[in-house]
Amino acid sequence: MEIDLNADLGEGAGFDAGLMPLITSANVCCGMHAGGPEEMSHALTLAAKHGVVTGAHPGYADREHFGRRDIDIPAEELLALCIYQIGAAVALGRANDSPIRYVKPHGALYNRACADPEAAGFVASACKDFELPVVGLPHSNLHEFTLRHDLKFIPEGFADRRYRPDGSLVPRTEPDAFVHDPDEAVTQVEWLIREKGVRTVCVHGDNPQAVAFATAVRAALIGRGFTLKPFV
Repeated sequence: MEIDLNADLGEGAGFDAGLMPLITSANVCCGMHAGGPEEMSHALTLAAKHGVVTGAHPGYADREHFGRRDIDIPAEELLALCIYQIGAAVALGRANDSPIRYVKPHGALYNRACADPEAAGFVASACKDFELPVVGLPHSNLHEFTLRHDLKFIPEGFADRRYRPDGSLVPRTEPDAFVHDPDEAVTQVEWLIREKGVRTVCVHGDNPQAVAFATAVRAALIGRGFTLKPFV
């Protein structure tokens, strides 16, 4: 069985070099919630070196909260914010021989686009301008609106986050929101593939234990017969 392993990189967390050989796709921060042009270029260059597929990872312009606080901004501003960031990633990807192949919103923007139909429509519209596939939670509003725009949608799951019975993520503010054991993470991945149709699995790149965790999850996936392969 094939699965893609992705991570959020270019955020200035310091783990890009260690994570890049372990993953098959990299969600490259577009410089608003973290990072900047230098971090983006470095991540794109690393991805090209390791044969890793790259995607744009746009988020709210909120460095103080790392893009993980929801911000109520006008719809037109949300659209411009996404187009601006995706465009920057596309341009730097071309310059660094690492073309942008998809879009995955970051943090609170991801959550809002998956839950709010209006936000989902504007995020999908921004992606349509670049004819890029979209990564998000399966059966979400973002999933629906991406398909309405005749774009490819890639259902995503998380190896290091816990889920509620309804398939939503346990909020980071709640106790026991994270998975720390690699074997438990892979068991969850199997459930996500079987029950939710997930095709790509995320390991967050800003966790201090990100490299060790990704190494263990990768080994466990391969040990259970998975083939790691990009989804695009």
